[in-house]
Amino acid sequence: MRKESPPDNNTARADLIDKVTGGAVYASDIRVPRMAHGRILRSAVPHARITRLDVTEASALDGVVTILTGEDMATLAQIHWGLFLNDRPVIAIDKVRYVGEPVALVVAETLEIAEAALDLIDIDYEHLPFVDTAAAAIAPDAPVLHDVHDAIADFYFTGQAKPVAGTNIFQKFGVSTGDATAAECDAAHIFEHTYTFPGVSHFALEPHSVVAAFEGDDLTVWSGAQSPTAVQKVLSRVFGIAVANIRIIVPFVGGGFGGKASVKIEPLVVAAARKAGRPVRVTLTLAESMLTCRRLGATMTLHTSLDKTGKILSKRATILLDGGAYADTGPAVAAKAAHRIIGPYDIANLEIEAKAVYTNTVPGAAFRSIGGPQAVWATESQMDEIADAMGIDPVELRRRNLLPRGGEILDTLRPLDADIGDMIGRADQAIMNLGDGAAAGIAVAATDPGILPLGGALVRVLVDGSIIVMSNSVDIGQGVRTVLREVVAKMLNQNPNSIQIANPDTSTTPFDWGTGASRSTVIMGLAVEDAARDASDQILALASSVFDGAPNDLRLVPGGVAHGDEFLPFQDVYHRAFGVDSGEVVGRAMVTPTRDGSDFKKSPLFWETAVGACDVDVDQEIGTLSVTRYVGVADVGHAINPSGAEGQEEGAAVQGLGHALFERLDYVDGQPVNATPIAYRVPAIGDIAKRAHTVLIENGDGPGPMGAKGMGEGGILPVAPAIANALARRYGIRIRDLPLTPERIWRALRKRGDDAT
Repeated sequence: MRKESPPDNNTARADLIDKVTGGAVYASDIRVPRMAHGRILRSAVPHARITRLDVTEASALDGVVTILTGEDMATLAQIHWGLFLNDRPVIAIDKVRYVGEPVALVVAETLEIAEAALDLIDIDYEHLPFVDTAAAAIAPDAPVLHDVHDAIADFYFTGQAKPVAGTNIFQKFGVSTGDATAAECDAAHIFEHTYTFPGVSHFALEPHSVVAAFEGDDLTVWSGAQSPTAVQKVLSRVFGIAVANIRIIVPFVGGGFGGKASVKIEPLVVAAARKAGRPVRVTLTLAESMLTCRRLGATMTLHTSLDKTGKILSKRATILLDGGAYADTGPAVAAKAAHRIIGPYDIANLEIEAKAVYTNTVPGAAFRSIGGPQAVWATESQMDEIADAMGIDPVELRRRNLLPRGGEILDTLRPLDADIGDMIGRADQAIMNLGDGAAAGIAVAATDPGILPLGGALVRVLVDGSIIVMSNSVDIGQGVRTVLREVVAKMLNQNPNSIQIANPDTSTTPFDWGTGASRSTVIMGLAVEDAARDASDQILALASSVFDGAPNDLRLVPGGVAHGDEFLPFQDVYHRAFGVDSGEVVGRAMVTPTRDGSDFKKSPLFWETAVGACDVDVDQEIGTLSVTRYVGVADVGHAINPSGAEGQEEGAAVQGLGHALFERLDYVDGQPVNATPIAYRVPAIGDIAKRAHTVLIENGDGPGPMGAKGMGEGGILPVAPAIANALARRYGIRIRDLPLTPERIWRALRKRGDDAT
């Protein structure tokens, strides 16, 4: 018997050393034998028929392996694919629908050869009418971009899109409760305002990258994908390959934010590898990633009625979302925007309609808190406008209308599990602690993550006491590897440094829906917790025969099992139990909506809530705005990795700062004019508030391990409206269109001056 080792409380990130030393392997680092390189020829026009595509000269270039075009798609099992609608071809067939759409993919021995071959491809177009705004897309004379709406149900998210035949509307989603018309008749005040939110780029530092390789009937894909099983399923249907024959491996990922969720360029690269008869790698530039997906832009009109005391009686909202050329996850974005525009308020009478429409622009896709920043921007801006018009303090107006903990935003959704009023109080105290008095601007949010409670994990306890955790939960920078390691370490009472988190690999790891919707800590955390518990039970059962005692007399300790003062390393336990100095124990678990002891059938599993408070300073000569103080508050249930949780909230706030002040993908005559990393402005270190603080509320009341809730998306939500509200309060100007650029601020200041005279 050996002496047991004390636990090591090291809580450093599980991937820290690999990343800081440059040892981390990303999809763009993957090399496989005979691998060729792909470059994409993209459409230079927004909407057109392809009348000629001649690749003869390009194909003859020495070193070109093959060139993939729309003509190669006829042999696919399924020519079009999608997540809600099968509307997207693997590569353009006969027609292009946005600038940047792939029309040919050159596969060559080197990138340089592939690039040179692109210049040798001849292509002619018959130009078609185009629409590059959502408003234009729903005009009576708008060209219809898709003749067929092939809707599919429960493919990625639960539910089904409701397209409108003969139009560009690919999703129409409504919320209706009470009687808004009657409420307006009784109202003392009715306010109507319209707010706009532009399409913005994900701008992850690592662009999209995929390697695809066939070996007989088997396909292996290395991808920086957030949803490896979704990629696997789409590839199975498009290429007619059994799911079991498709292996998706996800190495390290250099940021995703939803831009690598679901499926992106994987079908295109697989099609190229199939035609080339050898492995193919395609790594996009950052500019190309900006032409691959973006956040949906939105125009939102709110009609809100109140009684004379400031109690909200009703809200009507129309939400028009620019979904780009293909639907992607746009139908889910529309549904969530309709929920999230309500806010955490007690409103009995609601009439909300959200429409997502096709335009000849970059396809819209999931982006951190789908539909949330758009909806919260509108609702929280209007709350301050109403407060100003009624002469009520904006915080007081919110307090008069906030739902309490346990209140229902909608009767179809789980009751609110946070105290927003308490969060406001904490934000107020925190910003006072930063100096200079109360905040000038505040905003609140409550969003319902679209979590699918479906995911499994394996926990392998090896003979030397080292542990491997196997899951398909992808670390996109949010730190899920560290969280899972901490959960297993706690469940098995082992040193975190003895635990390795394996890369997601669909051939060796149970199914998981994907990384998104703030679900990994809750769903995958529970899966590894249950798997670790299963492993613990097995180990203690083995040890009971070795110690000649009952399992409940034994306990796991770092490195092995203890019975009273006696300690036996895992190696000795396995040796004695198995009769050989080898072996392992494998704990297994699958979280489903019917998980024992859990209520996972009703959505959301938890609410993601946030409060943001800030102050601003404006150079009135040139219109530049700086945030001088910022406080974010999040109810996270329990922070398994406190520094990581705080970093996620702060990172979200910085991303929200970009949405508020700088970011928009601009189109002129169907052409994206700033879709390059040089022309597109994101926050720099100098833009961040010099005085900032994050408050994490931990009540241990979440559904996840140790009472955790998901988090990391909420922090982006209140930033833009809080800044706009501070701008209005400090400088007397109200801007309803994002971003709050110096030009817009300068013009508003000049107009304010003109109005004053």
